[in-house]
Amino acid sequence: MITPLDIENKEFKKGLRGYNENEVDSYLDEIKKEYENLYRENIELKDKLNALTEQIKRYKTIEETLKETLIVAQQTAEEVNASAQRKSSLIIDEAYHQAKKIVEQANNDVIQIKKDYENIRKEFVVFKGKFKSLLEDGISSIEETFKDIE
Repeated sequence: MITPLDIENKEFKKGLRGYNENEVDSYLDEIKKEYENLYRENIELKDKLNALTEQIKRYKTIEETLKETLIVAQQTAEEVNASAQRKSSLIIDEAYHQAKKIVEQANNDVIQIKKDYENIRKEFVVFKGKFKSLLEDGISSIEETFKDIE
């Protein structure tokens, strides 16, 4: 891969009319190919970023659904408990244990989804940093390449 230093240090042999045109053209073709590869990679990274963003949206939707489910489960547990008070103590105990299991499972699901969400968020932050660094390196390379033009 061509580095900014390679571009800066590249010297062309002088022909009869100045630099050797074939050598300059060849080197420019090589630079073009490298930048095409970077451009393609940039597009792929953007696509990956979009996919991760969509995945985060899905996890947020699941999280909201689970929160609503938890509220419904808690309301259901309270209704079962109120109804069970009018019945025998055996029925009261059984309803309480079932409601507790539902709430615990819902809480476990919410905790797991929050962990998954946090992991994806961390991956996104790392990806964002790497992507930003890549772009900054590309900008530095371009600026270094064209600094003599200004």
